[in-house]
Amino acid sequence: MHRSVLIAAAAGSTLVVSASGGSRRAAASTSIRPTTSPSSIATRSSSALLPRLHTISTVASTVPGNGDVNPYGVVVVRNSKGKLHAGQLLVSNFNDKSNSQGTGTTIVEISPSGHRSVFAHLRAGHLPGRCPGGVGLTTALDILPGGYVVVGSLPTADGMSATAKAGCLIVFNDRGHPVSTIAGRHVQGPWDSTVVSHGSVSTLFVSMVLNGGAKSGQRVVDNSTVVRFRLKSSPGRAPQVLSQTVVADKIPRRDDPSALVIGPTGLGVSSTGTLYVADTLDNRIAAVRHALTRGTPATDAGRTVSQGGHLEQPLGLALAPNGDILTTNAGDGNIVETTPGGGQVAVTTAESETGAGSLFGLVVAPSGKRVFYVDDGDNTLKVLH
Repeated sequence: MHRSVLIAAAAGSTLVVSASGGSRRAAASTSIRPTTSPSSIATRSSSALLPRLHTISTVASTVPGNGDVNPYGVVVVRNSKGKLHAGQLLVSNFNDKSNSQGTGTTIVEISPSGHRSVFAHLRAGHLPGRCPGGVGLTTALDILPGGYVVVGSLPTADGMSATAKAGCLIVFNDRGHPVSTIAGRHVQGPWDSTVVSHGSVSTLFVSMVLNGGAKSGQRVVDNSTVVRFRLKSSPGRAPQVLSQTVVADKIPRRDDPSALVIGPTGLGVSSTGTLYVADTLDNRIAAVRHALTRGTPATDAGRTVSQGGHLEQPLGLALAPNGDILTTNAGDGNIVETTPGGGQVAVTTAESETGAGSLFGLVVAPSGKRVFYVDDGDNTLKVLH
């Protein structure tokens, strides 16, 4: 049974390697209950988001007609344009129907009521620009002004780390057609992203996990980065890259046969301009100050906000309306809520059947009353409400 745990203090933890998803069906709806009394909750937990959400429901399967599996990225459509419909969600698939990592080529659009359609279907040989290695869509998925969708590609030839290439960022118009790519020396395995837009100008942060290579699949390499892209876009005018800046570097990552790569993943920007990073291999949430304006990189993604405790390989990251940080655990199937001060104030078991390796991207609905997340244990989009 899914359950919700309210916590006041952190405890020790052990890293667990994440794995690719399968294809079983999930129950449509499950109730969750707190297992500790309100008196045991930390002072700030009265404003926490997770304890207010009591039910997990399956919205829809994320598997399109071509059989792609392993949903990774998820983003809410804020404005209707072309094939994009406000309130619906886009989901990117990382694996093909054979379950080979780094070979997924589809983005699906899903309504909150469960209707699914294909927003985009790519072919590696038909991209409008450079993308070393081809197509393998990652958790990096965002929407820019003008209805342009940008997604990361970390491609492999056979689902294994040894064949992974640098990839690119692929830009689509609102009809789901690729219009450009962003590649180059700073784009090395785009893994996750977040964006802040003001008018026609967007600041896109992307975590990169393939600088160099650890071919043995075990050696830890401290060379992952987070790159800030300044982009300009508007209706009918595809995004133009104005600048590229590395805002964090020397973050550890490791090639891994089960997870392809373990490194910095989820990102979120606070109202004060602090960039939060899910540092998966170090099992922590990190903070990069002045991320919107800084000109030099913060080593190791900056200050540690919280580490260990209920964090078990944090992957996806989103900010709650109260400013707290929500992260999905690769290690145990939980969603953890952490304050900017580092207190882990709530944890909800979002996936109990497969547990480790099932959770990736998550997003808070504009209402602030629902959390959507992908579950690659059964290839579905779920909602905690």
